[in-house]
Amino acid sequence: MKKVFTLIALAIALMTTLSANAQIKFGLKGGLNVTNMSLSTEVLDANNQTGFFVGPTIKVTLPIVGLGVDAAALYDQRDAKLGVDGTQEVVGEKRVSQKSINVPINLRYGLGLGEMASIYLFAGPQFGFNVGEKNVKAIDWKWKDSAFSVNVGAGVTLLSHLEIAANYNIACGKSGEATIGNTIKSGISGKANAWQVSLAYYF
Repeated sequence: MKKVFTLIALAIALMTTLSANAQIKFGLKGGLNVTNMSLSTEVLDANNQTGFFVGPTIKVTLPIVGLGVDAAALYDQRDAKLGVDGTQEVVGEKRVSQKSINVPINLRYGLGLGEMASIYLFAGPQFGFNVGEKNVKAIDWKWKDSAFSVNVGAGVTLLSHLEIAANYNIACGKSGEATIGNTIKSGISGKANAWQVSLAYYF
């Protein structure tokens, strides 16, 4: 947890340094994600599952037209069903749940549509830290302690306070790995990518 708070503090300090003449807003963000688990083998089958995320967020509008930065500390839960495929039939199925604190830091570019609304594009890195169970014993699945991913998306700002956005979160490197019985010599790795829809309110 110390890594999480240190990273958040550094992100806020960086944005504050860059934004001596910028506008800073604090808010809350929450939303849904649809996990797209991709695996390095066909022995396991993965099915998409929904999850959620929620937490505080900060937005900095830089003194350069259209540019800004946002960051958040989000409790994120992602679920996926992994089925063990044997003789063309699923001989076992287990839901694996990843619970983590994610810290996305996005560069954003906005285009105003008037005083009532504006649209924006955003992209940036996300740092994740596992805070849930690391091992799923039924299929010897183990989540990594930390993860790095990238966000790419777009959104709309309404009345200067409300934001609705959609993005794809791309895992860089494996999110977890498994070994099933003695039939598989090497570990099976998987990436937990996700489509996300979020709602944020800035005070």
